Amino acid sequence: MADINVEKVVDPGKRTLPVFTEVESLMDRIRSRAFEMSCGRGFGGGHALDDWLAAERELCWPAGELIERDKAYVLSAALAGFEPADISVTATPREVIIHGKMKAERKGEEEAKNGEQQVCWSEFRSNDVYRRVELAKDIDVQSVSASLKNGILKVVATKSEAKPQEKPSRVIPISSAA
Repeated sequence: MADINVEKVVDPGKRTLPVFTEVESLMDRIRSRAFEMSCGRGFGGGHALDDWLAAERELCWPAGELIERDKAYVLSAALAGFEPADISVTATPREVIIHGKMKAERKGEEEAKNGEQQVCWSEFRSNDVYRRVELAKDIDVQSVSASLKNGILKVVATKSEAKPQEKPSRVIPISSAA
């Protein structure tokens, strides 16, 4: 099992890493594609979520699964063919972003360049993939870890133990109006 480096962004307001800009651009493309799908159907039938998920799959989001445990989230993503050096993980207190990018050349492409063969069709997906997952509860960014085994990336994010500020209760005396 190979460990993956995790970029840890403790302050969610400091979104200066390039991955944040790239994901926002991708989200805009997904939004537009989902809208196109909805327009093609005539906006009816309550298929907005289906359109969104179909647009995500179409535009390079790997299959994933998020499991919530008592003390942690476990995010798994299918990244078959990627090496640990091809993958980056960025974590903020409320989100995890996975980015996988590898060289697009596959076995046999050298012969194709020499005119010995040509690709008639291919179902290989993009070699530049993203997955962004928003979490329902804050995580301890410093504890996030990631590993890759058999083409499955596993990200473990421990939930933050910091409790929201509780306001002290006070007793309010009630006077009678006599």
